[in-house]
Amino acid sequence: MSGGQIQDEDISASSQWSESTAARYGRLDFEEGDGAWCPEITVEPDSLKEFLQIDLRSLHFITLVGTQGRHAGGIGNEFAQMYKIKYSRDSSRWISWRNRQGKQVIEGNRNAYDIVLKDLEPPIIARFVRFMPVSDHSMNVCMRVELYGCEWLDGLVSYNAPAGEQMSLEGQPVHLNDSVYDGAVIYRWGLGQLTDGMCGLDDFTHSHVYNVWPGYDYVGWTNESFPNGYVEIMFEFDRTRNFTTMKVHCNNMFMKHVKAFRQVVCYFRSEADWEATPLSFSPVVDDVNLSARFVTISMANHMASAIKCQFYFAEAWMMFSEITFQSGDDPTHKIDDSNTRILIVCLVAIILILVAIIVIILWRQVWQKMLEKASRRMLDDELTASLSLQSETFAYSHNNPTSSSAPSEQESSSTYERIFPLGPDYQEPSQLIRMLPEFSHTSKDAGDMKSPHFAQDGVPHYAEADIVNLQGVTGGNTYAVPALTMDLLSGKDVAVEEFPRKLLTFKEKLGEGQFGEVHLCEAEGMKEFIDEDFSFNISDNQPVLVAVKMLRADANKNARNDFLKEIKIMSRLKDPNIIRLLAVCICSDPLCMITEYMENGDLNQFLSRHEPEGQMALISNVTTVGYSDLRYMATQIASGMRYLSSLNFVHRDLATRNCLVGKNYTIKIADFGMSRNLYSGDYYRIQGRAVLPIRWMSWESILLGKFTTASDVWAFGVTLWETLTFCKEQPYSQLTDEQVIENTGEFFRDQKRQIYLPQPVLCPDSLYKIMLCCWRRNTKERPSFQEIHRVLLESQA
Repeated sequence: MSGGQIQDEDISASSQWSESTAARYGRLDFEEGDGAWCPEITVEPDSLKEFLQIDLRSLHFITLVGTQGRHAGGIGNEFAQMYKIKYSRDSSRWISWRNRQGKQVIEGNRNAYDIVLKDLEPPIIARFVRFMPVSDHSMNVCMRVELYGCEWLDGLVSYNAPAGEQMSLEGQPVHLNDSVYDGAVIYRWGLGQLTDGMCGLDDFTHSHVYNVWPGYDYVGWTNESFPNGYVEIMFEFDRTRNFTTMKVHCNNMFMKHVKAFRQVVCYFRSEADWEATPLSFSPVVDDVNLSARFVTISMANHMASAIKCQFYFAEAWMMFSEITFQSGDDPTHKIDDSNTRILIVCLVAIILILVAIIVIILWRQVWQKMLEKASRRMLDDELTASLSLQSETFAYSHNNPTSSSAPSEQESSSTYERIFPLGPDYQEPSQLIRMLPEFSHTSKDAGDMKSPHFAQDGVPHYAEADIVNLQGVTGGNTYAVPALTMDLLSGKDVAVEEFPRKLLTFKEKLGEGQFGEVHLCEAEGMKEFIDEDFSFNISDNQPVLVAVKMLRADANKNARNDFLKEIKIMSRLKDPNIIRLLAVCICSDPLCMITEYMENGDLNQFLSRHEPEGQMALISNVTTVGYSDLRYMATQIASGMRYLSSLNFVHRDLATRNCLVGKNYTIKIADFGMSRNLYSGDYYRIQGRAVLPIRWMSWESILLGKFTTASDVWAFGVTLWETLTFCKEQPYSQLTDEQVIENTGEFFRDQKRQIYLPQPVLCPDSLYKIMLCCWRRNTKERPSFQEIHRVLLESQA
């Protein structure tokens, strides 16, 4: 769409507002016309009349879609909060897409400008795709969309197979049905799990997909149901093709009476009739290797538009997860033998050129990082000289365990390059500070180098090697933990038990990130898996809501190690106001950690649904929250942060979105707000990705990349401000992201021109004074969480 490969005439719609909001303007990230496709009328609940349709001209394998609203440079503010997708392979029969849990509605946009990408699981194979906006109330919508995938070269348009069956294994059912098959009884054609691009695991009772039943990845049959001894599957294609091979992915867990087929007999139909002589192939029966495998069958260049194959049982059960075809007349296969040598020479030359380019890029990146580190050191020296701070030092070094530093002043010097790869528009802290006028010139030598273990304001400062940054499923860092603390835990086992995955029931996806996802689930029998010092207010048989942070199976080694470190750390956090790690699933992929989830969701959404007590609330008959309740919740947040700071933990993303609400206004601090698309606007976006929660960050965190307990105190002041305003607006809502960064420069210069968040209407002077203390320029002058908690407790007396 955005690349222009799809022409205007291939984009159509059910209706349009005007010529300037026609279907052709529904291209992602384009601002032509009036900025998007908009249907003629408002979208009504339960109405699916309006749609934006794309004709891809040929079958495509689509794995990802993107949506965006109408921004039009600030003029428009229409977007689709939800939508459905319908697709067709021939324009006569339209199929509603469903995810692997059967849900049709896809969560869309929360504002007019952010791009929201959604994986299609399962992917679709289609020529025609329709985006259909959905709403739970009457509203105007506009959409820009994008499709991500590739051309479907198999040419397969349908297969017809017997329904998968149910196996009983150790008294437990294993469902081997084709759960995503999009065929119908009337039409007797469709595609499903045998063409979804996902191969099953060696153990068919486990799955790549989270929160599904045993056997999900496979379609399976037992020989007891087939007297002839074979399963027949018929495949139909878009045209007559010259077939070279067929690949069938089979399970071979012979210990559980499952084997790959012992013989396959295939019949070919090129015109109206089937060929009389079939093709037969017998693979080697494997009684040694339990691994699932592809079995490749030569099709001997048969010409056909349909193939009918009979797969003979080699054991009691036969299971397939994927079947693919290769045909010699595909564009990718039309190569004369005379040109093969030329092609090989060209490919080798291209590979050599690419290798050279990669080497040059890597060398430049290494050189750039060396320059950046050098510039950061020079910048720190310059800041020290410019601020004319006292030159006193503390008797602290990594080799001196008798440090006089207070627990509340531990720092993480991690720079943001550890969060996401640097892009061309990326702003590092060292680059952000150069936006300030007095540092726009080139850094020069500022005199003697200070110790790398000291910040310029005298606060002990851990070097990067002294900090363990826990990289969560979002791809960003959560807690920053001193290496010394991590070392003390390195010899200890995880203090939580392995939880059976089958006892988890998927409810909804809470969020997703670079390395995994966060799901809301119901867990059965959780009481048996938690410590005696922690209790749920539920009966033994009642399921409990939990949040499950799941690491993708293809996550890299560093992400896996960080995930296990986070489990180790989280298992030691035991405080009434910190979300508790209840159990884990780490015996097999995907790795999961199961934490508490509070029934009232996060504090931001909870407060935005309520109003303060008063006459207006009585008139409008809305649910209210009193000032004493707000203060009680703030006291709990301070208590939880007091506990974290006592362990030298730096949270780095404290906000109402990361505080969960339970019964009787119970508050517990969590850490997965960054993973939610709902809050993507709360983060400073680099190339469309959420990176920095700058509206909650202290000036030294933004400009110097230093995160301390003192910077958490700053964020607490903003969180307190959110709470007292009922989360009705963003902090500094009147400022753009760039202006927020400029305002931190005013804090840095300290010339009394900085802008503070205003005193909320409900906020007494005593609480606003706490906020102002949290936002003091000098980190040493900010109160500790212990002091904040004490003052809040006293204010309730």
